[in-house]
Amino acid sequence: MTAFRIHRGVLARHSTVFNDMLSLPQPADADLFEGCPVVPMYDLPKDLSSLIHYLYDGFGTFEYKCIDDFFQLAGILRLASKYFIEPIRQQAVRILTNIWPATLLGHDQMIETALITPAVDNLTYPYAHPLHVLNLARELDISILIPMALYFLTIYPLSEIIAANHPKLITEHSSKPSNILSSKDIQLYTLMYQYRLQVLSSFIHDFCSQRIRKPACGNSTTCPKAFSGLVSQLHRSSNLKTNPLYEIRRTIDHVMCNHNLCSVCRTDFNTQAIKLRKSAWDDIPSIIGFPPWDQLRA
Repeated sequence: MTAFRIHRGVLARHSTVFNDMLSLPQPADADLFEGCPVVPMYDLPKDLSSLIHYLYDGFGTFEYKCIDDFFQLAGILRLASKYFIEPIRQQAVRILTNIWPATLLGHDQMIETALITPAVDNLTYPYAHPLHVLNLARELDISILIPMALYFLTIYPLSEIIAANHPKLITEHSSKPSNILSSKDIQLYTLMYQYRLQVLSSFIHDFCSQRIRKPACGNSTTCPKAFSGLVSQLHRSSNLKTNPLYEIRRTIDHVMCNHNLCSVCRTDFNTQAIKLRKSAWDDIPSIIGFPPWDQLRA
């Protein structure tokens, strides 16, 4: 049996459940351990240990370095939600939303981190599978995580998700969320998958291709040829797993350095592509019937 000694005031101050429980008079025959009242708990000792640690010390020392850190957060979140420990729940959710972002800037930072961070145990950053993030968010009603979890989940083929044989899904841990994609989320996955490919297709075939026919500068020779090469390159590099938000940003950087394009066309492309990218980001929650990002973050 695992036992933890913790101050009553710490529990009561952080949790309304424990505050109410500890306010009740103790029966004369209550169990004691070394003079302290015993409160039986039926949660995982590892999760309780983590929760107690962060109750005392906060998350200032928390570092997200591997998949076990995600599972640790999942365990803490479950207990913080179960026992209404709101400060711990808010801090844990804040950490997760820093990793699985709710802003376009956060998305870009996540991609940049993933590109430069070495794999740990053959698992790439952000280590956790988006299916686990989605199911944890569903389990604990953390709506802010759901749009991006679904967006990144569509990078994985549905057949692979259902088979649940990806290395990030077969990792064993007592606090691991479910590997099963619900029937409701299969429908939302399909909508988000179609949306992601639609944004990519529209960017290549409409936004970029129209500049071959009608460049912003009006020049009918040099700039159309450069844009034609750009469209051909996008066709070669894009596939069913391409993230259009990243691809548009990468293309903006390429265009701004492409001196086969005049400054007028480069500036116009940059301005309009930034607007297109922000619009694509802003629409993500609505694709699955969610309110706008600012309402989710509130």
